[in-house]
Amino acid sequence: MMPKRAMLLAAGLGQRMRPVTDVMPKPLVKVGGKSLIDWTLDALDDAGVPEAVVNVHYLAPLLVKHLAGRTRPRVVISDETAQLLDTGGGVTKALPLLGGDPFFVCNCDAVIVGGTPAVERLAQAWRDDLDVLMLVHPRASAYGFDGAGDFFVDAEGRMTRRGTAAEAPYVYAGLFIIHPRAFASAKVEPFSLNKIWNAAIAADRMRAVVHNGRWYHVGTPEAIGETETLLAQEHE
Repeated sequence: MMPKRAMLLAAGLGQRMRPVTDVMPKPLVKVGGKSLIDWTLDALDDAGVPEAVVNVHYLAPLLVKHLAGRTRPRVVISDETAQLLDTGGGVTKALPLLGGDPFFVCNCDAVIVGGTPAVERLAQAWRDDLDVLMLVHPRASAYGFDGAGDFFVDAEGRMTRRGTAAEAPYVYAGLFIIHPRAFASAKVEPFSLNKIWNAAIAADRMRAVVHNGRWYHVGTPEAIGETETLLAQEHE
């Protein structure tokens, strides 16, 4: 089942990327000659996803202009310029644009390459009894990630939070499929997607797929050059 739509989270302030983001929203930061948002949109297009909803807030006109000529996937703007709604509120506001079927949700601060294409792997692994199917990446090889990890994942893909553990072996890789029923009680107000994930984990309706390629988190100015160097090494 390949979802027909994706939601790209592009409304954030990009504070860790300053001063680069003083003049542009983070999704427009270029890595390897291509804007971060285009790395994500190209991956969706390669997998055959025809439509992408992009939320905008910070320096929104620049992002809207950049996306105006994009036809594959076709881009629909969800305007959050009046109020920044955080990740959960942003998706909730865009639900009328996303339809009643499962859809992708994508961050715009990572480059996901190699292995089996992540978008296709998630689509192939989706099950109708799930509310969320998340791509995770091993923390040990998560370039640009300096945290303690997010999740434990068992052999069946069941997920548990790191909680009070000193570290966890997997990190959220910025891509998941979600069924709109997961937002049944959500309101258009600022809240984190963590609330939705926690409910899905508690109901045993969330699973993980471990990425088998490479994952580069581009969250700081320093990470731009480091990622470009690593990408170049792949093609030597």
